[in-house]
Amino acid sequence: MINEIILAKYGEIVLKGNNKTSFERLLIQNIKRKLKSVGEFSIKSMQSTLYILPKDTSPENIDTFLERLQQVFGISALCRCAICKKDFNDIVKTTLEYLEDVLPYAKTFKVECKRADKNFHMKSPEVCTELGHEILERFPNLTVDVKNPQVLVTVEIRDTNAYIHTGNIEGAGGLPVASSGRALALLSGGIDSPVACYMMAKRGLQISAIHYVSPPYTSERARLKVETLCEKLTDYCGTIAFFCVPFTEIQEAIKNNCPEEYFTIIMRRLMMEIAQRIAEKQFCEALITGESVGQVASQTLKAIACTDAVCKIPVFRPVIGMDKLEIINIARKINTFETSTLPYEDCCTVFTPKHPKTKPSIEEVEKAQNRFNFTELINKAVENTTLIVKYAD
Repeated sequence: MINEIILAKYGEIVLKGNNKTSFERLLIQNIKRKLKSVGEFSIKSMQSTLYILPKDTSPENIDTFLERLQQVFGISALCRCAICKKDFNDIVKTTLEYLEDVLPYAKTFKVECKRADKNFHMKSPEVCTELGHEILERFPNLTVDVKNPQVLVTVEIRDTNAYIHTGNIEGAGGLPVASSGRALALLSGGIDSPVACYMMAKRGLQISAIHYVSPPYTSERARLKVETLCEKLTDYCGTIAFFCVPFTEIQEAIKNNCPEEYFTIIMRRLMMEIAQRIAEKQFCEALITGESVGQVASQTLKAIACTDAVCKIPVFRPVIGMDKLEIINIARKINTFETSTLPYEDCCTVFTPKHPKTKPSIEEVEKAQNRFNFTELINKAVENTTLIVKYAD
């Protein structure tokens, strides 16, 4: 019987020098949380690789483990391997048996050997040549193609065992979630902001989210849509603290007291002020938005400058230079696109001006905003904010 194991290989963690151990420890914690509901397993670290051995090594369970591990930031590549002894005869026997459902249906192959244990008695080219010969003897349908093989047979000879696999499975990459600090994301319900959350989680941030509701102008279904987006993001981002802010009175005050062409810019500035108050309470050191240059009137350079003028902490905009198709492709990958496109309006579409100011100056915006003192309404909105925690599975 073939024993299988999963090798999870590090990405940027290997470059962290003296801090590598702390990144590795956090990655292992994240993996344990991610796999907790799947089944029992053991995990150990050697040579910048995690060895993950499920108790149930059935093919179906290995598939589930791999699917979950592909969503863990900090892993650059995964390998589904057969374990064998560091003995060439056992390597041959295991390879022929392990790949008997693959090689008969291929036309070309190549053998690659990675000899991490330099004390192994055969050099890498020798292993490739001899194992390739044995494969050709067993599967006469095959020919060698060193440039573009249909099957890449890989042998990794490591400290305690040898491992056979057919190439790497792409991992999520990036850094372990929570290794770079905490940030609060403005989650609207559109396509862009969930993608922004995903991209900053990939850089090691622990994500919290804030959403603004304006009943009766926005529906309960619109809020539930954003909660669903939060739940989907936990697959990659881990547990998310979701803050829901009542925003109706503020938007009505903007409509009744400020010039129409500045509605959207003023709204964004007040959102940022509230978000910073929540961020401070949650020990978040930055804000995240899904803004993309030129996509809407509030996302021109001058409009963004007006918004940033009220910000006292960094604002990350990871999709700022991406076009819509690039953002949509990532949204589809992380399974948020279908939810984001549900036809429920968010508060950003309430009281949208017919002719928004696209090149405002900070002085103009401040003058328009100062027609009304929003301090009391901001305090009230913060006090009435509700928290819902979306737990990662």
